[in-house]
Amino acid sequence: MYSIDISNRMKKTFFLSVLITATTFSQQNIDDLLASGVNDAQRFTSEYLTPASNGLMHSMNQGWFNDAKAKKLFGFELSIIANASFVKDDKKSFILDPANYENLRFRDNPNHSRNVATAFGDIQDVFVVVEGESPIPLIPAQDAEFELPSGLGESNINFVPSAFLQISFSFLKGTEVKARYFPKLKTNDTKIGFYGLGLQHEFTSWLPTDNLFPIAVSGLIAYTHLDGNYDFTDTNIVDGENQRFENSTNTLLYQVIGSTKLPVFNVYGGLGYLSGKSTTDLKGTYRVRSGIVSSETIVDPFSIESKASGVRGTLGVKLTLSFFRMNVDYTLAEYNGVSFGLHFGF
Repeated sequence: MYSIDISNRMKKTFFLSVLITATTFSQQNIDDLLASGVNDAQRFTSEYLTPASNGLMHSMNQGWFNDAKAKKLFGFELSIIANASFVKDDKKSFILDPANYENLRFRDNPNHSRNVATAFGDIQDVFVVVEGESPIPLIPAQDAEFELPSGLGESNINFVPSAFLQISFSFLKGTEVKARYFPKLKTNDTKIGFYGLGLQHEFTSWLPTDNLFPIAVSGLIAYTHLDGNYDFTDTNIVDGENQRFENSTNTLLYQVIGSTKLPVFNVYGGLGYLSGKSTTDLKGTYRVRSGIVSSETIVDPFSIESKASGVRGTLGVKLTLSFFRMNVDYTLAEYNGVSFGLHFGF
């Protein structure tokens, strides 16, 4: 029996958070699961990563607005925004049924279903076994045994952070164009790039009594894109070259916004709809030395997709002191979230 303890590599960085905060996704060396075959590895990876991917899509769409009232013509605002989306308890585990897997079995009670951790879970000491096949008669098969990844729950992390710079500029009456951007950064094993574009228009700016009307109402549409990759370290089961995850995430946000129009302190809120897709590809060459595919070389094993969509409601407050402003809001959605911003307007 070939045994490996891979729990010490749980905290690999999958994405580097933009700007100030380091975002840590619990990223196991998923390539160990290739010992059970491509289909099994793909199924498990999809279940394991979906809460992280969907939480990221919600987090990167917060902070697009802090006011329904449009800036004056040629008005400009520079913002520093930090967000966090929270992962609910039901997203921290999933039921692994061996009947849905071709070769993966639990070491204990092999044919029974049980809860296992997602990227935000905390279920440890779950060992699986993959029976090997001998390529040569009379040579014993090389089985694979390893521990499934737990998750960030063991570090009490249950949120997906994001942070970035954002610029807003009014080029037409009642209309603002917004852009958020962070250039692609590279650490030892991680690269990430992030940008977004949005357009907000105040409907109430066309009212003849605009200055007397106490409430502003506007609409916003925004597109956000993130791409990054994560390079693996070697494991005791799988050899190979250029082993990495590549991720591309795209989202659209549609939002109706309302706010008060007071000089210093204002309340704002919004009702919106988020739609997004995250695609993660496992790339590289993999030579599995044990398990069901111990004699095979696998190139670019699989691609998984995760989709997020749903209605979201936001409520926040904003403080304005001359050219300096700050805001905080809370969003109710599939992944609830909080956003905080510092703004400098001219």
